[in-house]
Amino acid sequence: MRSVIACIALLAVTSCMSQSTPTMAVNGNAAPNSQNRSGSGGASNAQVPAGRHVFRFDTFGDERFWTDVAHLNTVIQNSVSPKVAFSVGLKVDADALPARVLAAIKSGAVDLNSPATTVQLIKLNAVVGVIGKVDSHNNLRSVGISCALCHSTVNNSVAAGIGSRLDGWPNRDLNPGAIIALSPAIPPAQKAIYNSWGPGKYDPRFNIDHISGPVLIPPAYGLAGVNLETYTGDGPIPYWNDYVAVTQMHGLGNFSDPRLGPAYTFTSQVDLVTSKLPLLRSYQLSLAKPTPPAVTDVASVARGKALFVGAANCSSCHALPTFTDANVRLHSPTAAGTDPGYALRSATKMYRTTPLGGLAFHPPYFHDGSAATLLDVVNHYNTLFHLGLSAGQKADLVNYLKTL
Repeated sequence: MRSVIACIALLAVTSCMSQSTPTMAVNGNAAPNSQNRSGSGGASNAQVPAGRHVFRFDTFGDERFWTDVAHLNTVIQNSVSPKVAFSVGLKVDADALPARVLAAIKSGAVDLNSPATTVQLIKLNAVVGVIGKVDSHNNLRSVGISCALCHSTVNNSVAAGIGSRLDGWPNRDLNPGAIIALSPAIPPAQKAIYNSWGPGKYDPRFNIDHISGPVLIPPAYGLAGVNLETYTGDGPIPYWNDYVAVTQMHGLGNFSDPRLGPAYTFTSQVDLVTSKLPLLRSYQLSLAKPTPPAVTDVASVARGKALFVGAANCSSCHALPTFTDANVRLHSPTAAGTDPGYALRSATKMYRTTPLGGLAFHPPYFHDGSAATLLDVVNHYNTLFHLGLSAGQKADLVNYLKTL
């Protein structure tokens, strides 16, 4: 096994369906500096390759936290084997692996129980969203994270957790709380909270307001034409990218939103974030939704579409062509019939209508994952709006939603 790890080391060196009346116009509660942070528009093709690199590999200098404070480089070096990494949802980019390493993994010759193997995979830039510096003695000197950690997965073409990247897909296997809790710098009481969140969920406000209310990691694909990318519609795409890069990834940059109060003001003399926001936006807008599953019952889908724009009135909020009205209005938690807790911690105190592209690929649903299936979503709104849909109509509507 040691010889295979040595081989890897050598190669690393050489190689919401709401029908409510709107209660707040989006432009009535705009994000600060939103005029300088353009919304959805169209992707700039010239910026897409650079944006891809930012999305996949840029840490914005967040090593200052994940290495200097959280000491995750030491934790990985000593304790995190590939099997442990897979258990918390980390993924390996098979396309970053040299052919000899890939063949060794397929044959079972690579020791997946050794932290040394994880270090070598990081050295190859093959652990999705984990960026590290490994010295000549194979010590992981620093580690940081990129956007891809949460918003990319792989297609499992080689094995579970190993395959080609699927950028923009939410990594619903990822357990961010458990990863954070690995840090020796986290107090036991906070470790318990982080460990309670479970796979596919993260709370992007807990480290600031100390209220635990994790939400599902959302898709980052299919956002062209959609100005607001988050559940609560706090601001356009670059606003949230800035927020996450600075306040959650702990990158070097500046963020402030007076609507949230002084606790949400972060300043840095060095800014490694702002100049990259246009690039990141262009790449995100280039990420198309996945191709829907093949239709097996054309008639059912047609009936479902008729319900969507007709009797069920879904399109009153999931307005075509983007399947959201988020560019125009937001909705109160009561109107959406969902838990208000997360919205009340946001800048808007509202929820946006979620775009529906690629629905079939990222269950569960709603911001908190409270709907396990699309049928659960339909049942929720059938009850909330007293639609009186029959079982057959519900099935037709679900079949249509799967085609989006």
